[in-house]
Amino acid sequence: MSGSYGTQVIESVAVRRRRLREAWLFGADRIRNTLNEQTGKVFASVVIAAVACAGCAGVSYYKTSMAKDQQKQQPVNGSTTGPASPQPSR
Repeated sequence: MSGSYGTQVIESVAVRRRRLREAWLFGADRIRNTLNEQTGKVFASVVIAAVACAGCAGVSYYKTSMAKDQQKQQPVNGSTTGPASPQPSR
């Protein structure tokens, strides 16, 4: 058992909250259908992974569009009359 009274109270409150949550979710069938404690953690992990993937895709799109804008703004080097023809060597 736990050594201090405070720890015992905290543990009993946690057990009571879990039982109330399961009773609210499952009603009278709470003994047969217990909520897996890890379900919330798995769901949160999937949400975080989706947000990270969306962020990476957004950054990639932004960088690509900025690079295209910079290429459009840069003037073309060389003459405007056409490509230079090589001089014949003698």
